[in-house]
Amino acid sequence: MSSTQKNNLYEASWDKFPTELLSKIKIMKKILFVIIASATLSSCGLYKNYQRPTDVKIPNNIYRDSSKLENITDADTTNFGNMPWREVFVDSRLQNLIEKAITNNTNLRQADLTIRQAEAGLKISRLAFLPSVSLSPQGTITSWDFSKATKTYSVPVQASWQIDAFGTLRNAKKQSEMSLMQTRAAKQATRTAIIASVANLYYTLEMLDAQLATTKATAELWDKNVAAMETMFKAGLTNSSAVSQAKANRLSILTTIPTMQASIQKVENSLCALLHESPYTIERGVLEDVKLPSSLSAGIPMQLLSNRPDVRSAELQMAYAFYGVLGARGAFYPKITLSGAASWTNSGGLGIVNPGKILASAVASLVQPLFAQGKLRANLDIAKAQQESATLSFEQKLLDAGNEVNEAIDNYNAAKLRVDGNKELVKELTKSVETTDFIFKNDNSVSYLETLTAQQSLLQAQLNLISAKLDKVQAVISLYQALGGGRD
Repeated sequence: MSSTQKNNLYEASWDKFPTELLSKIKIMKKILFVIIASATLSSCGLYKNYQRPTDVKIPNNIYRDSSKLENITDADTTNFGNMPWREVFVDSRLQNLIEKAITNNTNLRQADLTIRQAEAGLKISRLAFLPSVSLSPQGTITSWDFSKATKTYSVPVQASWQIDAFGTLRNAKKQSEMSLMQTRAAKQATRTAIIASVANLYYTLEMLDAQLATTKATAELWDKNVAAMETMFKAGLTNSSAVSQAKANRLSILTTIPTMQASIQKVENSLCALLHESPYTIERGVLEDVKLPSSLSAGIPMQLLSNRPDVRSAELQMAYAFYGVLGARGAFYPKITLSGAASWTNSGGLGIVNPGKILASAVASLVQPLFAQGKLRANLDIAKAQQESATLSFEQKLLDAGNEVNEAIDNYNAAKLRVDGNKELVKELTKSVETTDFIFKNDNSVSYLETLTAQQSLLQAQLNLISAKLDKVQAVISLYQALGGGRD
């Protein structure tokens, strides 16, 4: 065959190529449809949506004896944790501090960045359903023994599309969705913890202020007591031992003041660190004016599933593992890929033509794993083990959440009893100080040391009362946090 005939044959077949290609593509599509339909029928389970397993153990008696506590009940479906944080913490100064922490705290800002990464990962998973397209133009200049150069060029566009017939891409996308939801739950848990920490530190400052003020007032009283004892000693009404004891008690009180002042600065520094600010004096109120909700409801146990971000995250991990098992099962099925390429080129394999022509091709491939050295079975076993582990973690997280609620309720009840008891103790010791002082001044049937001892006991009771009030406040904060509070 002459070169002219070859070129004519080449051009004739080249002109018919698009029509032949279309017919082949139609046949290929029919074959693939039959393959996909038959395989899909055998793999319907790969497209299941997550549902909480029926065998997950969710205890109904997760709260212990809460109905016996005053103003605390678990029968009401209204959950204390559902209250917006501004309704729980009504002090405007504290609200400003919490708002600063929510805006500036480093951990929260890092949580936002983690969410952005998870969102990008989900976007990648979604785009995996689309075909991939690439353009790679190229040109070649060839010369044989310095003869006239031959120039060839090609401008190819290639596309590849994986058909998700067995849920591989879908389950990977679902896992990305679960990861994104987990990062959001983690941010909410961080937010709740920061709100609770700011409130705890703020009220701790008010407690230290109250203890410092009480200690300073008692120290001033002991200044007067020492002066009175020295006057009595000069008058021969008491001995030097009593004077020394009074001075020792006064010094003992004075030495606690620097410790309290240092504690105040440390707490302020910690609070400023949460706010992502340099240390400064925190403006605050007084402990006696603290107003927190008087009626607390723990809510029904199942509400922990929706309110507690860590419990929600644990269940999302179960869902993530569930789709991981489906993905591992899908790996046993064929992988179907459609590929196509179109190129504008002057080199068709039979010679060089100018101007160039379009060269197109389409390929369908099906890859069925037959022997993968046990990797597919091992991956499935790993995915199942991860699912079981996630289920156990969820059950334990729910129990831990219930224990935290129980502990907060117990601490609240104990602190309330301590506050009531210390109030009565302060009341009685105040009477004792007044009585012994009156008897000493008018009857001399008691020594002045008995008056000093009564004052010392009163100071300790006052400090204990202040501490018990803080414990009560912090128990309310802990209960709010344990119930998943922190919403706007």
